[in-house]
Amino acid sequence: MNPTHHYLKLGLLSVSICGCLLGNPAVANVQYQTVNTPLPRTIITTDPELDDLNSMLRVLLYANEIHISGLVLSSSQFHFSGDKAQGIEPHRWYAPNSPSHIEMALDAYSKVYDNLKQHDKNYPTPKSLKALYRIGNIKNVGDMAADTPGSDLIKQALLDDQKGPVFLQAWGGLNTIARALASIQQEYGKSADWPKIYKKVSEKAIITSFGLQDATYASYLKPNWPDIQTREVSTNIWGYFARKTVLPEDEIYLSKEWMQKHVSNVKPMGSEYRVWGDGKQMAEGFDKEDYFGLSNLTKEQLEAKGYMVWMPPQEKGSFVSEGDSSNFALLINNGLESWADPRWGGWGGRQSVVPTDKNHWSNASSKDKAADGTYPDDYSASRWWGDIQRDFAARLQWSVTGAYNKANHAPSVKIKEGNRVIGAAGDEVVLTPVTTDPDGNSVTTTLWQYPEAGTYNGLIDLTKTESGHWRFRIPNNAKQGDTIHVIAQAKDDGSPAMTRYQRIIVTVN
Repeated sequence: MNPTHHYLKLGLLSVSICGCLLGNPAVANVQYQTVNTPLPRTIITTDPELDDLNSMLRVLLYANEIHISGLVLSSSQFHFSGDKAQGIEPHRWYAPNSPSHIEMALDAYSKVYDNLKQHDKNYPTPKSLKALYRIGNIKNVGDMAADTPGSDLIKQALLDDQKGPVFLQAWGGLNTIARALASIQQEYGKSADWPKIYKKVSEKAIITSFGLQDATYASYLKPNWPDIQTREVSTNIWGYFARKTVLPEDEIYLSKEWMQKHVSNVKPMGSEYRVWGDGKQMAEGFDKEDYFGLSNLTKEQLEAKGYMVWMPPQEKGSFVSEGDSSNFALLINNGLESWADPRWGGWGGRQSVVPTDKNHWSNASSKDKAADGTYPDDYSASRWWGDIQRDFAARLQWSVTGAYNKANHAPSVKIKEGNRVIGAAGDEVVLTPVTTDPDGNSVTTTLWQYPEAGTYNGLIDLTKTESGHWRFRIPNNAKQGDTIHVIAQAKDDGSPAMTRYQRIIVTVN
């Protein structure tokens, strides 16, 4: 499907025509438009893994830019609450009466809300976020036996009349999402309205997941809802194995020194964030898979204590994991709009369609080329890591700074002519970035082609003029319907430095 057509199918296209450049015959027929995309709704389902706590803390710092419609506790193959009535013992679950990681993050957020709202009035109140918290299907791995408050919340969102997609994030298993869909099928599957309900829900739901952490995708979701788009976003850079994929220049953002200064010491949200050797554990009793809170022990020493050491111990205070954040990173309103099409790429990585299933997308086969001509592992996600971490650090500073002028805020970059362009092969495209910075900082702006995001199989010659315009000619071998993606990137010189983008899509007619 052409990305523009996909965009239209989702009902997300809001266009104002900005006109054409008429001074040069080569550009006279080029059409420029400005597209503004409304934020999609999202419901997060999550299990009590330590990286889910970290992801929950981060996503709340972006609650001003992500339309959160639900926070649902769920199970996975790694964590479930058990059910003594059915003889199911808890597996790596909280101690009784202990707060969930969602509640822990919400409590930390409530303590810093008064500061955060000074930096953006769009931060939701703690009360409104707590009202979105639900318990989903948690008794066992793949539990979808009965409706729960969490599955009911998802069901309601999929059946309501609000326009636009609902991104259903699975940070753990997909079972609570599956239960919501099963409840819809049970209620309407034999009614005359079923074809209409099926079509509505299939077009509305977009499921993202960090892999498949239970069997409900294969056993229920795919056989019964084959037309729902699913995206696997299990990027390495966000996860436990970030050190294998981080770019050399970004290694600092995983280090003990950087994490302590910019995260752990920024209380209370930063101090809740899990790092290596912090002395904490998530589950009740001995958990052989959670040795991350321990420090100064070798792999052999940990194994002697009964731990299953599946990744090497790291320096105390350094980055552990935040694997599930790629689910919501693609929804952040940073100008990359990567939620609108899985091929476009952004902070949550970039996905490619699975050849055997036109509705299933995965980052596993998506390869981006680096400037040196190589294809580094997970580069479609790791290329943004420095920007991502600096942005996180800046927001944590907001959480402890009640005065707007005492912290850094992101710049803005727009394209004067418009961010959607239509032209023919041989036409010249002119792009003029207009940048502003709310703090009066200096901003460095560059434009670059993102070849893998577009469908045109080639490169353009993008150059900057002395007057500040950027120009390129649509290649003569470009075919009708080809798309060329250009990213305008603006980075300020504040501390921590922040970066924003504007995606320009050129469609060949």
